[in-house]
Amino acid sequence: MADKDEPINKMESEEPPKEKKDTQKTKKETENDSSKKDTCKKGKSELDALKEELAAEKDRVLRLSAEFENYKRRSSKEMNDFKKFANESLFRQLLTVVDNIERAISSAKDGDTAVSTLLEGVEMTYKEILKFLTTFNVKPVEAQGKEFDPAFHQAVTQQESGDHPENKVVAELQKGYLLHDRLIRPSMVVVSKAITEKETENK
Repeated sequence: MADKDEPINKMESEEPPKEKKDTQKTKKETENDSSKKDTCKKGKSELDALKEELAAEKDRVLRLSAEFENYKRRSSKEMNDFKKFANESLFRQLLTVVDNIERAISSAKDGDTAVSTLLEGVEMTYKEILKFLTTFNVKPVEAQGKEFDPAFHQAVTQQESGDHPENKVVAELQKGYLLHDRLIRPSMVVVSKAITEKETENK
């Protein structure tokens, strides 16, 4: 009987190493799972970083696109302004001729028949010049009887007046002109001011 029991005891003595092997295998699997989790975390972190970088690049592209659109608008406006105002100096010089003709007309209105004929010719020339200026969008500034506006009028002097409200243009010494919507010469004007109490008492 003793001989038959010996193999059983031997088998019982060999079981513990098998349990140790299973423990080692479980530990290795745990390490592998932990490694996989670390890899996933690292991959997710890199993906988040790439997403942030992509968003930043997208924002930069949008800003550059907006800046380029603004540049195109500015360039277009500058080109249009250049086309509109390229002849500004020419028109400014031509206005002096208009001034001289206006003075000649004003001086000739009180003369004889010969002067009247001359006046008629000068007036025709004057009208043609104004027509030419209008073709190129050169037009006079309204001043007479208007509220004084320093953006369009240049006050040469002030005149006390009881017939006009204060700060009104009571006389236009020289016309001002606009080229499109740009002032190329202000109107030279006389501006009204209130009569002082002292002058009122003297009257």
